[in-house]
Amino acid sequence: MSIALLANVLTIILCMAVLVQSVRMMKSLRTVKDGALTQVVEALQVATVQARAVLSDMKHTLGTDCARHAQLVERARELRDELSLMTGIADAAAERIVNAVSMANAQRDEEAGEPAAAAEGDAPLAEAA
Repeated sequence: MSIALLANVLTIILCMAVLVQSVRMMKSLRTVKDGALTQVVEALQVATVQARAVLSDMKHTLGTDCARHAQLVERARELRDELSLMTGIADAAAERIVNAVSMANAQRDEEAGEPAAAAEGDAPLAEAA
C-alpha cells in the first residue's frame, strides 16, 4: 500500500465524518427554524423568573436567620462571660474556705497541743512533790 493510497483512504474517512456532522447540524437548524428557538427562549424566561424568586426568598431568609443567629451568638457570649465570672468568684470562695479550714485546724492543733504540753510540764512537778 502506497502512501498516496493511505492518504486517500484517510481523506475519505474524514469526509464521511464531515458529512455526518453536516446532516446533524442541518437537523438542529431545522428544529430551531421550526420554532423550537421560541420554546427555548420561553423556557429560559420561566427559569429566570423562578431563579429570581428563589434568590429573593433566600435573601429574605438569610437576612432574618442571620440576624437571629447573631443575636443568639451574642447572648451565648454574654452567658459565657457571666459563667466565667461566676466560676472565678466560686474559685475565690473555695480558696477562702480552704484557708479558713486550714487555719481552724492549725488553731485546734495548737490548742490541743497546749494542754498536753501543760500536762507534761506539770508532770515533773508532780513527781518532785
